[in-house]
Amino acid sequence: MTERPNILVVCGRNIRRSRTAEYIFKNDMRFAIRSVGLSPKSERQLKDKDLVWANLVLVMERGQGARIKESYWHLAVPPIDVLHIADEYEYLESELVELLTERINKSLNVAFQI
Repeated sequence: MTERPNILVVCGRNIRRSRTAEYIFKNDMRFAIRSVGLSPKSERQLKDKDLVWANLVLVMERGQGARIKESYWHLAVPPIDVLHIADEYEYLESELVELLTERINKSLNVAFQI
């Protein structure tokens, strides 16, 4: 892939998990990253434009991917990969950083060989 892919990271409210992912990868030159939440109470709530922008969507839980496909059926939703990270960590908690780093790098390697 010659262009940097756009990675959208999604969790429930964009407070801890997805926001941590965006923070730790924001300066990674392999790809662009953006984070959003599914809840209407999210500071940055998922919008059509986010899915149009993304080449890959990473969700924390299986149900989140299904919810995106159901709610945005009218769009060509990019591939969705589930990271399987429960909502039990605080923002930038070391174990969360470790899990996100490992699982996001694995997803990117599978999807784009980067």
